[in-house]
Amino acid sequence: RNMSSAGPEGRKKMRECNGLIDSLVYYIQGAIADHEPNDKATENCVCILHNLSYQLEIELPESYAQSIYMRRRNISSNDKTPGCFGTRSRKVKEKQQDTPLPEEKSNPRGVESLWHSTLIRIYLSLIAKSTRNYTQEASLGALQNLTAGTGPMPFAVARTVVQKANGLPSIRTMLHVSHPTVKKTAVSLLRNLSRNASLQSDIAREVLPDLVSILPESVPASDIACETTASICYTLYNLTQNSSHNTRLLLSADGLPKIITISMNDSNTFSKASRAASVLLYSLWSHTDLHSAYKK
Repeated sequence: RNMSSAGPEGRKKMRECNGLIDSLVYYIQGAIADHEPNDKATENCVCILHNLSYQLEIELPESYAQSIYMRRRNISSNDKTPGCFGTRSRKVKEKQQDTPLPEEKSNPRGVESLWHSTLIRIYLSLIAKSTRNYTQEASLGALQNLTAGTGPMPFAVARTVVQKANGLPSIRTMLHVSHPTVKKTAVSLLRNLSRNASLQSDIAREVLPDLVSILPESVPASDIACETTASICYTLYNLTQNSSHNTRLLLSADGLPKIITISMNDSNTFSKASRAASVLLYSLWSHTDLHSAYKK
C-alpha cells in the first residue's frame, strides 16, 4: 500500500508485476463473497488499486490505448496533446462520447482489470457494504480516478457506474456520511460523472436534491468543507448548464438562497466555494425562461 503511492515509476512497476492486480481483485471478491467487507486486508487491497488507478489514462502504454480503444480510422491532427490516447484534435475529443466502444474482455488480466466493469461493480459493492471509512473513500477515489480524463475510458467507466451497474444510490448514501473526506470524494466522483451530457438527466434525478441538501448555509470554515462545497457547486453547474428542467429541480429543492449566500464573501479574497457559487449563479441566470421564478 505504501509502495503504490511512490509516484509514476512505482505505479508503472506495480501495474506490470505479473499477477499482482489479479491477486488483489481475487482477494476482494472473496471478502465480499464471505460477507467480510470490513477487514483490514480488504482495505489495503482497495487502497492499492485506488493508487494504481491514479492517472491511468495518461500513464498506460500507447500500445494498450491503440489495441483497446483506437480500433477506428487514424485521425491526423496538429494538436500534439500527450497522453494515453495519442494525438487527436479537440473536436475529436468532443465526438468521443458518441463513439461506440469495443466490447470489453470477459476475462481481464493485469492492468486491464483496473477499468473493467467487474472491478467497477466491486467498488460499488464495497461502497454499499463496507463500514470502514478508508475502504469507502478508496473505492470512491478509484472510481473518481477512472472517470477523471477526457478519453473513451473515463466515459465508458462513467456509463457503467451510472447506467449499467446502477451505482448512483450507493454514491448518494455517501453524501450523507459524517466523515468529511468520504463525503468530499463522493462529491468529486459525481462532479466527474456529471461532465457526461448523456448521463446528466439520470444524475440530476437521483442526486440533485441530495447535493442541494448538503450545501451549507454559508461559506464553511474548514478547507475540506470549502472544497466539498465548491465541488457541489460545479456539479450543479454541469447538471443545470444546458437544462431548464434540472434548474427547476434545483429551485424546487430551495437551492438558490444557499447558493446566493455562499457566493457572497466578506473577506478580501474569494474562497473556492464563493467563486464556484458565483460561477453557478451566472450560469443559472442564462436560463432566461426562469427569470420570473428566480425573482419570486
